[in-house]
Amino acid sequence: MTTAGLTLTAVLLGLAVAGASAPAGQSAGATAGPASAPKPSRATAGQAIKPTAKPTSIPRLADGRPDLQGNWTNATITMLERRPNTPLVITEVAARLDETNTEAAMVAREAPSSPDRGAPPVGGEIRKSPNAEPTYLELLWRAGGGAVGGYNTFWIDPGDRVLRIDGQPRSSIIIDPPSGRIPGYTEEARGRMAKAAEIRKTQGSEFDHPELRPLAERCITSFGNNAGPPMLPNYFYNNSYSIVQSKDTVVIVTEMVHDARVVRIGGTHPPPGLRKWFGDSIGRWEADTLVIETTNFHPNHGFRGSWEHLKVTERLTRKDANTILYRFTVEDPTTFTAPFTGELVFNAMAPGEMVYEYACHEANYGLEGVMSGARAQEREAAKKKSPQ
Repeated sequence: MTTAGLTLTAVLLGLAVAGASAPAGQSAGATAGPASAPKPSRATAGQAIKPTAKPTSIPRLADGRPDLQGNWTNATITMLERRPNTPLVITEVAARLDETNTEAAMVAREAPSSPDRGAPPVGGEIRKSPNAEPTYLELLWRAGGGAVGGYNTFWIDPGDRVLRIDGQPRSSIIIDPPSGRIPGYTEEARGRMAKAAEIRKTQGSEFDHPELRPLAERCITSFGNNAGPPMLPNYFYNNSYSIVQSKDTVVIVTEMVHDARVVRIGGTHPPPGLRKWFGDSIGRWEADTLVIETTNFHPNHGFRGSWEHLKVTERLTRKDANTILYRFTVEDPTTFTAPFTGELVFNAMAPGEMVYEYACHEANYGLEGVMSGARAQEREAAKKKSPQ
């Protein structure tokens, strides 16, 4: 695949994470084909969140630590932020309806097109949904491709399941604040962002030269927040990870743009002047949970405009042979009015299923196309201005 999904970064930083009017999302599930339906839970809307799974034996390394190694996916159709007036735990009926509607949308998108169809209208047309209301994923794909359209469904692998934790279907990844929404920006952050926007105006158009295109399109980092931290699904494809673990180090390799995070066990963070794309990550074990604290983020790759004072604390707990519970807390008092916490599940990929290298630069004709298109528009504009 390429990084030619030109608008996906903006979509994921805006509409994809807002979810204000979209249907409750979908789940951390298998990345290929429909997964078998889980046993019905006793969860109902408004119930308190109570662990229901019984403790089970988990794989361990020779030193007794939980073995987090393997290939994992956090693909889900459950949105990051919750719709207003929606409980965190939804009914199993609501979750299954979400999954059914998502499957219907995928089937409709994969249906053969008629060779006798007429030409589309000038400017394209919005793809119709087979459901009464478009699903969350349909709204994301629509925003990403617009009326012209984006990737066809052959390239889309977002997952097909509602996120379930301890058997309870969730309506959002964010669990705190209780609203399931990321807190607002501080006055300082709003001023900082406004100033940055003014500076960008003096740099020229984002189509003027490659350095102003998004990092993902330049094959530097993944779009959205796959590599994190926090590590979040992107709702399009490549939501897979490989974890390699030793006594002193844990390495998390992200499928999207083959990003790699190296987590040192123990130690201290470097001085503030030393910044890394994904921050500086230090891990420690609290019983059977790996706790990772990350600071020292790069100015161009933090989270939602936060980087200088950003701290992300992640907790990875292996629940059983096929599941890692992942919880994260984001803190930056100079950017957000309060900390916030989310949790999701990393599911083991099927035996033999591999995480392949994301050949980004090798096939990145999209970036060249963007630049070429902008130059063509400029030539046409110049022709209209020149005297006949």
